[in-house]
Amino acid sequence: MIEREEYCVDILTQITSLVAASEKVATILIQDHLDHCVREAIENQEEADEMIADLRSALERFLRI
Repeated sequence: MIEREEYCVDILTQITSLVAASEKVATILIQDHLDHCVREAIENQEEADEMIADLRSALERFLRI
């Protein structure tokens, strides 16, 4: 495995694809959360501040800020 450089590069390429796919899924989840959960909380004034704080925290973790 280590002796064949192209094999290691193939693994790194696969890992890169996996990371990109995971980030896409996270982006879709964030959009869905905004469209449904956050919007509903704001429209119904149900714990909107808490929902926004939770979203901010999740985005900070996702963006690694």
